[in-house]
Amino acid sequence: MDPVTVFAALAHQGRQQILTALRNPERHFTPNGTGVDMTVTGVCVSQVSQYLDITPATASAFLAQLRAAGLLTSERIGKFTYYRRNERGIEEFTRTLRTEL
Repeated sequence: MDPVTVFAALAHQGRQQILTALRNPERHFTPNGTGVDMTVTGVCVSQVSQYLDITPATASAFLAQLRAAGLLTSERIGKFTYYRRNERGIEEFTRTLRTEL
């Protein structure tokens, strides 16, 4: 995991809000009506878009950057892609910070 990529992903308040809200998705996101358990599977672009009051395109770009940084994972189910926190990636990043900075 490249720390610079992670810092770039975290450099925007909206992306920080997504990562923080995904700690407790049921508190922050509205269910999308598919019956998917947000705490297990994650949330989709439309839920993030609604939560932050941004366009779906912006939400998608934010999620893609967080995923590319290793902070989120994604899973395609039907016509939706669901995103959730990558706790291993987050732990790896924090471990890198502790040992290298």
